Amino acid sequence: MNGKKKEAAIPLLPLRGLLVFPTMVLHLDVGREKSVKALEQAMVEDHMILLASQKDVAVDEPDMDDLYKMGTIARVKQLLKLPNGTFRVLVEGVARALITEVVSEEPYFSVKVEKFADRAAKDLEDEALKRTMLEYFEQYINLSKRLSVDIYASIADIDEPGRMADIIASHLPLKLEEKQRILETIDVKERLNRIIQILHNEKEVLQLEKKISARVKQSMERTQKEYYLREQMKAIQKELGEKEGKTGEVEELKEKIEAAGMPEHVKETALKELDRYEKIPATSAESAVIRNYLDWLIVLPWSKETEDIHDIKRAEAILHEEHYGLEQVKERVLEFLSVKQLTQSLKGPILCLAGPPGVGKTSLARSIAKALGRRFVRVSLGGVRDESEIRGHRRTYVGAMPGRIIQGMKKAGTINPVFLLDEIDKMSSDFRGDPSAAMLEVLDPEQNHTFSDHYIEEPYDLSKVMFIATANHLATIPQPLLDRMEVIHIPGYTEVEKLHIAKRHLLPKQLAAHGLKKAALQIRDEAMLTIIRHYTREAGVRELERQLAAICRKAARLIVSGAKKRVVITETNIEEFLGKRKYRYGQAEAKDQVGVATGLAYTAFGGDTLAIEVSLAKGSGKLVLTGKLGDVMKESAQAAFSYVRSRAEELGIDPAFHETHDIHIHVPEGAVPKDGPSAGITIATALISALTGKPVNRFVGMTGEITLRGRVLPIGGLKEKTLSAHRAGLKTVILPKDNEKDLADIPDTVKRDLHFVLVSHLDEVLPHALVGWKP
Repeated sequence: MNGKKKEAAIPLLPLRGLLVFPTMVLHLDVGREKSVKALEQAMVEDHMILLASQKDVAVDEPDMDDLYKMGTIARVKQLLKLPNGTFRVLVEGVARALITEVVSEEPYFSVKVEKFADRAAKDLEDEALKRTMLEYFEQYINLSKRLSVDIYASIADIDEPGRMADIIASHLPLKLEEKQRILETIDVKERLNRIIQILHNEKEVLQLEKKISARVKQSMERTQKEYYLREQMKAIQKELGEKEGKTGEVEELKEKIEAAGMPEHVKETALKELDRYEKIPATSAESAVIRNYLDWLIVLPWSKETEDIHDIKRAEAILHEEHYGLEQVKERVLEFLSVKQLTQSLKGPILCLAGPPGVGKTSLARSIAKALGRRFVRVSLGGVRDESEIRGHRRTYVGAMPGRIIQGMKKAGTINPVFLLDEIDKMSSDFRGDPSAAMLEVLDPEQNHTFSDHYIEEPYDLSKVMFIATANHLATIPQPLLDRMEVIHIPGYTEVEKLHIAKRHLLPKQLAAHGLKKAALQIRDEAMLTIIRHYTREAGVRELERQLAAICRKAARLIVSGAKKRVVITETNIEEFLGKRKYRYGQAEAKDQVGVATGLAYTAFGGDTLAIEVSLAKGSGKLVLTGKLGDVMKESAQAAFSYVRSRAEELGIDPAFHETHDIHIHVPEGAVPKDGPSAGITIATALISALTGKPVNRFVGMTGEITLRGRVLPIGGLKEKTLSAHRAGLKTVILPKDNEKDLADIPDTVKRDLHFVLVSHLDEVLPHALVGWKP
């Protein structure tokens, strides 16, 4: 049991934010009136006073409820009045004491207390606890560095465990409430255990603090090292005259943004991204994304523009010099230039050059750019099936980049180039989107001034671009896209045009490519025509150029070997250079024949003549069609057959011919597929000839579709068909009256040699086609 002893009333001194343990010696500054009177009373009596702590330090004039009940009886060892009116007192804690009774509260607190004295150590447990506590305290001192080793030495000499616990508690950085709990712990073992627990916790905290401190120190050292190295780098760069690291790079980018001539809203975006770029570390992945984006914004032409050359005569001369024929296209370009010169503000037209391969669509676009004095850029759309190829990828994707339109504008470097969209009919679509739908915005003059690319994100003005698209087949282009373009058909070249192109452009080009002088190789005109007719079959001139290249190679070998100094190609020796003839073309029949009519056909290689044969045999009225005919030609044959049956009596034909005869209609060259709505009147004429026995004029060629009532419908490809008739040696061409407007496209040289007959009904065909026909 702890010893207890009742005391007489003693003065009470409230302490604010402070607690005194027994055996502690401490200086106090006392200023409150009640506290001063309590001190004076203690000095009068036995110098003993009770020190009790306030629960709330904010209370200036506490009453007994504001004080803890357990305090420390202390001896006043010294009292000194300071100049400011307060007293400095030196006290020494004597023992714990519990307030049992309040005697008075005025003029100072006077209380009766019950005093508690620590018992002496009696067992081994006390000693073990004491040693553990001392060991923990030593570890605490070593870790904290706040207390000197001398304090440990002075405490280690104390024998009483309770006193040692109190002194250790006074040196720990504990809150007032925690110290009060220790003061209120009367039992020594319990007090020792509490101090050990506190020391253990403090030790853990200090170890964590030490680890954190070590980490911070290491980080600080690394940061300081980096800072030092950067400063050194800056100094070196400064000496070398270079700009400083990323700061210099940002300044350089800012200057480029200011000089790029961007619209205000784009410039604002660029500067905002530049600000982000400056703040993000260079090692960040986003830093590279932003830098790439800024580079694109800077390099794109926003306002740089080339001035159009408005010299119409110069432009016309360039177009005529580089391309023979193609009058319709040249006329359209010159019209554009003329209007531009008058208005000074005209949106770029969107032309679509449609025609077979090899007719010069791409090279014509390049010539247009040269004539206008604009930059030329070409983008091939063949095989494009991803919408992002046109509109670009969003910047969130890895490897994102702008679409082909913006890439092309970067390559052009100006906002008004001639932009060639090559093979626009070869685009396709799949699960990644429809690129032709994305092209709608590009090729709409009302929309393309704010073209939106997913990567750039800012509207881009394409209204000043002159777009030229090329296509082989318009049928594969979606109708909404086709509607946005002005289609100019380039059907192909005539033999005369090919001859001029070969002489003026292809042959000089190949002579230069093969190192031959103009005088070293000569190709006569009749030889050139033979090459065109019998060694090529195309609408364009690519194969013709390859044949000329073959001749140049063989000529070069002959000249180098010394066999010849000069090579002349004539119609007689052409086979020595190009081998046997590869193709044949239709020729007029040797004499007028019954049941054989000459039709005119349009193929991918130009026009050709088509002999249609009809034979009769005894039978039950079967109609046999041969010659690898397509569905359209089979239907034309059926329509012609039905027309002849319906008009048999009027035509002087046995009305029962379809019951007594089998009719066989054949188109020679069965391996070649034939189709198209233009053979109706030719089949009908051959059929009537076979049934009436009247021969067909061998110098007459015809083209036109027929209805069941005998009306003749218009056809396409008249220019090519007429040229094939001229080439075959025909004298008369029968064609639908509705095609009269197309005669303007036929060269004058051909018109002079041919007689054109315009018909609207089959009855008008027969007098010109059948020899000796009388209606």
